[in-house]
Amino acid sequence: MPRVVALYRYPVKGFTPEECRALTILDEGRVAGDRVLAFRFADSAVPDAAWGRKHDCVVLMNTPGLARLDIRFDHRAQRLRIGLDGNVLADEALDAGGRQRLATALERFVLGLSGNPLSGHAQRLPLRLVGDGVTPRFQDNVDGHATLHGRGSLAALCAAAGDPGMSEVRFRSNIAVGGLGAWEELDWMGRKLRVGEVEFEVVKRKVRCLATHANPVTGERDLPVMTTLMRAFAQQEPTFAVGLTTRGAAGVVRIGDDVSLLN
Repeated sequence: MPRVVALYRYPVKGFTPEECRALTILDEGRVAGDRVLAFRFADSAVPDAAWGRKHDCVVLMNTPGLARLDIRFDHRAQRLRIGLDGNVLADEALDAGGRQRLATALERFVLGLSGNPLSGHAQRLPLRLVGDGVTPRFQDNVDGHATLHGRGSLAALCAAAGDPGMSEVRFRSNIAVGGLGAWEELDWMGRKLRVGEVEFEVVKRKVRCLATHANPVTGERDLPVMTTLMRAFAQQEPTFAVGLTTRGAAGVVRIGDDVSLLN
């Protein structure tokens, strides 16, 4: 029986994951505490409280060096800490002043990177920290799907890329499942499945971007993941993992939960 072997959520879009023992799934498949904050460019016309494209934000796709940062978000206290190599760059509450200081600390870090998206783009400054810290809003898809991949697919990709230790964190899924064959989950489109107490519908195959090329530890683009997916597995688009919705249901997913197809 396939089972949940790892769970993740990402409080700040494009930054360090939180490994969890359980995830609360809200209406429409959104994960509580997931992508509740984002650092957006100044020239983005999207209102702070609205969903927007990742291209309007500092994320791994345009700034792989973000992977070096250690992000800790205290969900209860509504306080965000940004760390680097054991040093604290900022540790602030989400009031107006705290948000500004967090954004300034991130700007300084990003401007020190080579090939950063702020250099030569004065219109993107100052960064602004958006999101209320509670509502999961800044997923790549406006519908806010939870995401799932199988460890069998990861193993196949590791072999094709010649890197047996490739981390699944590159793909920023919420749910990792063991006991599936390689790419089995990609065949679930339109089907329903149960993960523990939650019933999902599989509604999307996840097409990947340059964020997957970033090493989750070093922040260097060290593997051509998108090219490998297409060439090694004859994919038309670089695809890894699936998007899930709950169609209004809610519940909790836990490590060790069984995963079963319902139709």
